Amino acid sequence: MISNFFNAFFYDPIYNSLVALIALIPGSDVGIAVVLVTIVIRLILLPFSLSAARTQRAMKILEPKIKELKEKHKDSKEKEALETLALYKEAQVNPFASILTVFIQIPVLLALYFVFYYEPFPAINAARLYSFTPVPDTASLEFLGLISVAGKSMVLAFLAGITQFYQAHLALSGTMKPSDTKSMQNDFQKVMGMQLKYVFPFIIAAISYTTSGAIALYFITTNLAGAFQELYVRRALNADVSGKV
Repeated sequence: MISNFFNAFFYDPIYNSLVALIALIPGSDVGIAVVLVTIVIRLILLPFSLSAARTQRAMKILEPKIKELKEKHKDSKEKEALETLALYKEAQVNPFASILTVFIQIPVLLALYFVFYYEPFPAINAARLYSFTPVPDTASLEFLGLISVAGKSMVLAFLAGITQFYQAHLALSGTMKPSDTKSMQNDFQKVMGMQLKYVFPFIIAAISYTTSGAIALYFITTNLAGAFQELYVRRALNADVSGKV
């Protein structure tokens, strides 16, 4: 049941879009189709991603006030919870928005990954095509005529790792500031931030190299999209703050 739902609403539409783009793109470049499909999906998810990013940054701004409430009502969790919710309401922040956004994005991003992983080109899986999906006569596996996306690519894997590092650096800069107080939560956040910034890029690079150039292109594109999104959110928030001053 879940598998049928996932295939019908996520996997098959993405695969058909990929095949259609290959048929329409001059030269039937699979690599360009991968980049375009990833960009389109990221654009569709952009409103949800921006909402989550704004919520996360707004929560960071409210952290000092939340800390004050914890100290003020350390003997009454009920009062602390009520005043914290009132603070969120006053600041027009929904702390659960980012969680909802993650759940919305997960099946789409998983479908993207699985399509690039399980549907090797130039073979076309006709059983998954809609009746109106154009079928390409050929499919070029040479991205821009330079790098093969069919097999392993050290260059694309390296770029996937570097772009992942850059995205993590942007996402964490300004949020992993030293704290005056030491706690298990602060230590956990620091460890997670370090792993996201320095360990995860190696994992992404390894996955990209051991699978295919197509998956590496997917990671590169989605990492760059995430980096541009982070820069856009920063600029938008700075503009909001400047407008209120």
